[in-house]
Amino acid sequence: MLFVNQSTRLLKYMIERHIIIDNVDPVVFYGVNNSNIQLIRNLFPKLRMAARGSVITVIGDEAETEKFEHDIKQLEEYCATYNTLPEDVILDTIKGLPPKELKMDDAIIYGVNGKPIKGRTPNQQLMVKTFNENDLTFALGPAGTGKTYLAVALAVRALKNREARKIILSRPAVEAGEKLGFLPGDMRDKIDPYLQPLYDALEDMIPGAKLKEYMDTNVIQIAPLAFMRGRTLNDAIIVLDEAQNTTTHQIKMFLTRLGMGSKMVVTGDTTQIDLPRSVTSGLIQALKVLDGVKGIGKIEFGKKDIVRHQLVQRIVEAYERHDALLKAGIDDNIE
Repeated sequence: MLFVNQSTRLLKYMIERHIIIDNVDPVVFYGVNNSNIQLIRNLFPKLRMAARGSVITVIGDEAETEKFEHDIKQLEEYCATYNTLPEDVILDTIKGLPPKELKMDDAIIYGVNGKPIKGRTPNQQLMVKTFNENDLTFALGPAGTGKTYLAVALAVRALKNREARKIILSRPAVEAGEKLGFLPGDMRDKIDPYLQPLYDALEDMIPGAKLKEYMDTNVIQIAPLAFMRGRTLNDAIIVLDEAQNTTTHQIKMFLTRLGMGSKMVVTGDTTQIDLPRSVTSGLIQALKVLDGVKGIGKIEFGKKDIVRHQLVQRIVEAYERHDALLKAGIDDNIE
């Protein structure tokens, strides 16, 4: 592209580059009210630039535009890792200084706004290790122990690190002790209430625009268990949540979907089975059938792993005492 400098009447050949930032959410990268892109623009006063969606267009001389692209790619890598792009990181990168990296420590990933997500208890840390060493991991335990949240975090990490091409999250569509009756809307409207905990976890870990893109392109798929039949799931991280509510046929069907280059995590709480009393939990049967099979790991969480409100731990303990009394044949007059 040819530009004429009117002040000197000299002809200069300028380079136009189109830089695609496809590994991050542009909203996060550009900053609140485009503050980050404005800062970058001020640091490159010789360049003309425009940012639209995931494409940054820049015009200037070859050396300057080449440095600009190099710096943008470094900033993109930082933003993809930490889900944030502070002003000091931008300044250091463009000045040629190494950006101040956040301490990864034992963080699995960094969630929205740079929040580190990691195993907070010994069993949670053991779950991360077990996932790394096995193709199928069972994570069992009471509510609030972080089973599902960690499973989703491990799946997102694999996607970010290009260890998997997609994430598939599933749950059996079973009501927790109530009959919900007819649900209005299309198929997605009907099943979304069952899958909302999975959406909640993803929204903590992936910025909104990027999450929408992943879901629109089926890089991340959330579906009820019934939709798994007939599929072979290759190069994926597959999570089955609330597995205690699967039947024996359902969990066998699910486990045999495992394809090449894939890993599975199955989570469940055997004390909260919502199946009819006459139906055997597929999770309980699978744990017996698969005991000792090579390549399968199992983590059992307890009350000490509960990371929700401290009252949740006391609630779990109270119900355990109640169940123990019932098993001992002692009526504590609680209906």
